Amino acid sequence: MSVKYCRLSADQGYSPAQATLGLYYEMGKGVAEDFKEAVKYFQLAAVQGYARAQYLLGGCYEDGRGVERDLNEAVKYYKLAADQGDVS
Repeated sequence: MSVKYCRLSADQGYSPAQATLGLYYEMGKGVAEDFKEAVKYFQLAAVQGYARAQYLLGGCYEDGRGVERDLNEAVKYYKLAADQGDVS
C-alpha cells in the first residue's frame, strides 16, 4: 500500500492502516524515519484493540523507540496483543 493511501485510511481511523503507517515511519519507508510519529500511529491503532499495533507499541516501550523506555508499559501492550493471539 502506498504511503498516500495508507495515510488516507489511517486518518479515517482504519487501525490496520494506522499500524502500517507506523511501520513506514519506524523503517523510513516512503517517509522520513520518525519513531515518535511511528508511536503515534501505533497508539491510535492499539487503543482500538488492534493486536498487531499493541505488539509493535510494546516493542517501542521495551526499546525506548519514540517513547521513554518503560518495561511495565511494554509488558502491558505485549499482554494485550497476546490475549488476542498475537504472540510475535
